[in-house]
Amino acid sequence: MHIGIIGATGKAGKIILQEAKDRGHDVTAIVRNPSKLEHNVNILERDIYNLTRDDLSSFDVVVNAFGTAPDQEQPHIEVGHVLSDALQGTETRLFIVGGAASLFVDSDKTTQLIDTPDFPDEIKPMARGQVKNLDALQNTKNLNWTFLSPAVEFDPAGSRTGSYQKGKDNLITNKDGDSYISYADYAIAVIDEIENKEHTKERFTVIGERN
Repeated sequence: MHIGIIGATGKAGKIILQEAKDRGHDVTAIVRNPSKLEHNVNILERDIYNLTRDDLSSFDVVVNAFGTAPDQEQPHIEVGHVLSDALQGTETRLFIVGGAASLFVDSDKTTQLIDTPDFPDEIKPMARGQVKNLDALQNTKNLNWTFLSPAVEFDPAGSRTGSYQKGKDNLITNKDGDSYISYADYAIAVIDEIENKEHTKERFTVIGERN
């Protein structure tokens, strides 16, 4: 499968890239600065805001692992528009490395995590951008997309256990009662979903155990 990864030099992107490579996929890093790449892969050197249909429509899947500073809301919204506009009406699937803020904490789906009292103020702008990105996707027609929310604790240093549990729109916890996933296990979930196509045009979430 031909997979393009935006943000392939970031913390999540580079682990997703490695997982895809290890499984034999044809991977292209879509980056602004190729010198930061840690892997020998195909490269598409572009600024994310300038990506077009011609750049992306040849991929089977485009993974958006773009990251921004915690105090910035608008970049996720603008990037979402760029990618949605580029891929609507194509066969290419858009896979978003999302956030946990949009997960619901009640069974009636009336309260999202971002609206709870303990949600950190310092990351609310970035989180709101991801929430609005998901809202836009859910109201976009003629686009094949998937949005994967990690657990609340998204651990770049965590172990690769090789397993995870899935949920849909609600916050879930592991056997210890924690909302936790390592980057490595999250990457497994990303490539599993790309291969198995179980969550087309919807969001899902994953958790794992600490090792």
